Amino acid sequence: MPFIEALGQFSYKVGPGNFCLVHVSLVPVLSVVGEQKTKPTQHSVRELRSLGLTPNILACRSTKALEDNVKTKLSQFCHVPEENIVTLYDVPNIWHVPLLLRDQKAHGAILKELNLLGKAVEADVTEWTERTKIYDSLQDPVRIAMVGKYTGLTDSYLSVLKALLHASVACHKKLVVEWVAASDLEEITAQEAPDVHKAAWDLLKGADGILVPGGFGDRGVQGKILATKYARENQVPFLGICLGMQLAVVEFARSVLGFEDVNSTEFEPETSSPCVIFMPEGSTTHMGGTMRLGSRRTHFQVPDCKSAKLYGNAKFVDERHRHRYEVNPDMISEIENAGLSFVGKDETGRRMEIVELQSHPYFVGVQFHPEFKSRPGKPSALFVGLIAAASGCLEAILQASGKVNKVSTNTRVANGPAMGSVYQNSNVYSNGNGLHH
Repeated sequence: MPFIEALGQFSYKVGPGNFCLVHVSLVPVLSVVGEQKTKPTQHSVRELRSLGLTPNILACRSTKALEDNVKTKLSQFCHVPEENIVTLYDVPNIWHVPLLLRDQKAHGAILKELNLLGKAVEADVTEWTERTKIYDSLQDPVRIAMVGKYTGLTDSYLSVLKALLHASVACHKKLVVEWVAASDLEEITAQEAPDVHKAAWDLLKGADGILVPGGFGDRGVQGKILATKYARENQVPFLGICLGMQLAVVEFARSVLGFEDVNSTEFEPETSSPCVIFMPEGSTTHMGGTMRLGSRRTHFQVPDCKSAKLYGNAKFVDERHRHRYEVNPDMISEIENAGLSFVGKDETGRRMEIVELQSHPYFVGVQFHPEFKSRPGKPSALFVGLIAAASGCLEAILQASGKVNKVSTNTRVANGPAMGSVYQNSNVYSNGNGLHH
């Protein structure tokens, strides 16, 4: 009710022609006779009017397009012009929806209600339409194992999933996500539920690439470390995000440097070899507002590393952060001497942002969350790297990145994405939500 009241007052304050209310409503179809029922929409509009709000446009969800007589009926009983009734029927994928709205001139109806028709320009949806067609026609699968602890609630990783989808469409591959519960990979599961343990490892070993996303808490941490070790030792393309990057460093320190007791203070506060530590300016007792949040700059330390090339040979990149712990700077020299390179750091040089294993086809860990800025037309560079590596076309993309300023938006590398959809310019990479420099 507070929102309804606020909208009512706002519409009165700005006046007609400055307020457009689009009411989304379900038009169910009776499966037996296929009849579209208008009563739910009629009732919801009536209730909305009783609360002081009048819908200008009806957006009707249904399994199929609204029949003409149904539109007429809705127009009469809801007092909305027929041209302002939009049908949002089921489509093969969500990217069709803007095209559906365009075809029904929904944008024209909104502009008319807001007295903006005179200022409108024709929208160019050529690239969007092409991308939607590609999405529908994808056949060649790429399997990515998502190793997390919330695999039963996949919406927890929704932004990661979308970033994977954007990248796979750019690479012309059909995304297949294999959900692997991190705890199922652990030895304790092998003892308690051997079938579950075997099934998890079979999924992991059958994947073309492995992704370990961010997270909090110690459940499943050992499983994530085992998945990371498998990817590193077996040359499987790997991307670790936030906690995934920290655990990649922990695993490397344990397996390669031989520091068996190395750990993150998040999971073992009194560890004698703290590889990942609480941020210096943070507070371990007051959790509110102690995160390192928002857009931060990462400077590339190694110009010819895979990450820098994927970002269009950028010198630095602005990406979004959300973490309390970070790699211990006191251990960096030992780790780098053993072969794991910290190719991206913050402006102070004390915070490790991007880690790469140069001898690996694609082993990248990032402290930030690149998925937060991925968009269909501008997929995250590092996700494109993962999908490309898992599909066997990474080298072609890395070679083309040096010619980024000479490549047009619609030019494609063999089996790779449209270059202009991934790369920006040679100074900094901006992925949709940031500034272009």
